[in-house]
Amino acid sequence: GSWCSAALCRGRELPRPLSGLASAVGRPLRWASSFSQPGPTESEPSEGQVFLSESCVKRLLEITEGSEFLRLQVEGGGCSGFQYKFSLDTVINPDDRQGQRGGARVVVDVDSLAFVKGSMVDFSQELIRSSFQVVSNPQAEKGCSCGTSFSIKV
Repeated sequence: GSWCSAALCRGRELPRPLSGLASAVGRPLRWASSFSQPGPTESEPSEGQVFLSESCVKRLLEITEGSEFLRLQVEGGGCSGFQYKFSLDTVINPDDRQGQRGGARVVVDVDSLAFVKGSMVDFSQELIRSSFQVVSNPQAEKGCSCGTSFSIKV
């Protein structure tokens, strides 16, 4: 009689620790994944962003197709030390940050974003040329007349 009850007890107790272990393991995993999701979205606004003017949005919607977007890069060079470079792209890299307005998208890599955060991207149409331009850049100390080159505030 005692052997039977011991075996029954053992049989009854076995599933309990296993199920307890499974739920304990499951809980931190679920918490970790739900915890890591809000991270990037919370930190993005503090990293700065770039704004799009109405003329920029209008022009981008005219010239982009499908998954195309406007890429803004800052490179060394130009007559003031740094210059803006615009291109159409379809590939988003891990260090890219996106901004959009009215269906038009602009993508800036993290390194370039440090030089243009808070700026406005505008599309300027003049008699001799039409181009995308960065206007009212809070990081720039002075620009040059061509509108593509600038020096930064130190």
